[in-house]
Amino acid sequence: MRNPENIRQLATLDINWIGFIFYKKSLRYFDLPIPPQEKNNSPLTINHSPLKRVGVFVNASVEEMMEKAGQYKLDYLQLHGNEPADVCHTLHKRGYALIKAFPIETKEDLSKTLVYEDRVDYFLFDTKCNEYGGSGKLFDWSVLSAYKGNTPFLLSGGINPGCIREILQFQHPFFAGIDLNSGFEITPGLKDIGKLHDFIKEIRKTN
Repeated sequence: MRNPENIRQLATLDINWIGFIFYKKSLRYFDLPIPPQEKNNSPLTINHSPLKRVGVFVNASVEEMMEKAGQYKLDYLQLHGNEPADVCHTLHKRGYALIKAFPIETKEDLSKTLVYEDRVDYFLFDTKCNEYGGSGKLFDWSVLSAYKGNTPFLLSGGINPGCIREILQFQHPFFAGIDLNSGFEITPGLKDIGKLHDFIKEIRKTN
């Protein structure tokens, strides 16, 4: 998310988390200034919403992530690069809630999660591509039947308004939620609130 008004509109929907990307090469890079005292004019003020703020980082230093977490009052740090397990462990010991993303194509890719067990709060399984996310394509969720870890996970990668049936049919004891991104955008970083509203309403009424 990048646009203050779009953020405020999004906060009225039945969602749990909202993401801000702190990776400068991303088209969705978030760089809006925060006033010294965050009040109603802040781009991140969302009317006392219970939404959790997720900051997305790619191979950032521990110091940079901690700085952004304090500056923007982030609830979760999402590590979307090649961050080693010891970096996650360091942040976790310091009290930060973490999401670690993994590009998935085959069952073998799931083996990379093993060293991150107990060092993050969630895994995020995304479509494998040449970039750090943003493929706009679904991966074969059936490979996740091979996931035997104890860390809950989120599904990402290419989820769009036409995916309702696939989501409702997907079952796994550690499946915790879905990441709604490019499939619901008007332009990068600007969400189509109407599409999101209709999709979430359809998902919620069947659960």
